[in-house]
Amino acid sequence: MQKHVFGAAVALAFTFAGAASAEEKIVISNWDAYMPEKFLENFTKETGIQAELSVHATNEEIMGKVMASGGKGYDVLFVSSPFAEVLNKQQMLSPLDHAQIPNFANLYPAAMKLPYDEGNTFSAPYTWGTTGLCYRSDLVKTEPTSWNDLLKPSADAKGKITMLATDRWLMAAGLKALGYSVNESDPAKVGEAKALLIAAKKNLLAYDDTTFYSKLVSGEAILVHAWDGWCNFGITENPKIKFVIPKEGSDMFVDTMVVPAASEHKAAAMKFINYVLSEANGKAIAEFTLYKVPNQKGMAGVDPALLKQYPPLAISAEDLARQEQLRDLGDAQKLYSKTVTEITSAN
Repeated sequence: MQKHVFGAAVALAFTFAGAASAEEKIVISNWDAYMPEKFLENFTKETGIQAELSVHATNEEIMGKVMASGGKGYDVLFVSSPFAEVLNKQQMLSPLDHAQIPNFANLYPAAMKLPYDEGNTFSAPYTWGTTGLCYRSDLVKTEPTSWNDLLKPSADAKGKITMLATDRWLMAAGLKALGYSVNESDPAKVGEAKALLIAAKKNLLAYDDTTFYSKLVSGEAILVHAWDGWCNFGITENPKIKFVIPKEGSDMFVDTMVVPAASEHKAAAMKFINYVLSEANGKAIAEFTLYKVPNQKGMAGVDPALLKQYPPLAISAEDLARQEQLRDLGDAQKLYSKTVTEITSAN
């Protein structure tokens, strides 16, 4: 996703010993703090399979490692859907054996029809969400409804706005404001979004992918470009913080689980994915991460008090599916990376 940076970009590893032999140990790479506490320990207790966690800070970091190693040394990777799509196109993923993952039955029907992987042939969705406007309802004069409230703000918001700098999400704000696709590859349209985003820089407090919600809590910022789950972190500290999907629409991101073709423990990896997709674990993941999960039965069990406290967590699967899914850009990714560098470095 999607990008998530919940902690230091240090490679950490935790091994949970069980009755299984070394041959039955799997290595999982995930973002930090993106699973409930004792999640892997409980997996080992339930299955007898040891699990080692390696932490990556970004999709780009784990992609670099996987491309360099051919995927050797890993059994399950957590990556956002465009990156899963790339790995599959490179024939670096193993097909998922649905016979070994009966808990696919717990997913929303829409989660089995995701266009990047119709029928979940090579990926299993872990969490999903969208990006929008997170704001202090007690500090803004008019509650935002449009991407242009971020890009062409009112006088009271100028200098009190942050935007995400990650390629796909920075470009998506400009593209959707212009009525274009978040997957737009036409250089002319990307150029229009570039001009709009450069013009917006003068009103920004900062580009911020990691501490924007803290700036919102302190009041240093009153309007920020945010992933819905991260907006929830701000709501934890101040209930006056609210989230809205702009009227022009937004992206839909999916963080997935995939099994490298080079994995030597594919059957154990399938058991892990099945474990993650259980009803109880779906509920636990949503309540711990404050991100929605594609697990329909799991979401049905989420504490209603949490859904009331965190409205972004209560966005329905139907409303989420109306947003535009991020896809692999292919060669156009180079254009996006170049364009974002030019935007963020512009005077």
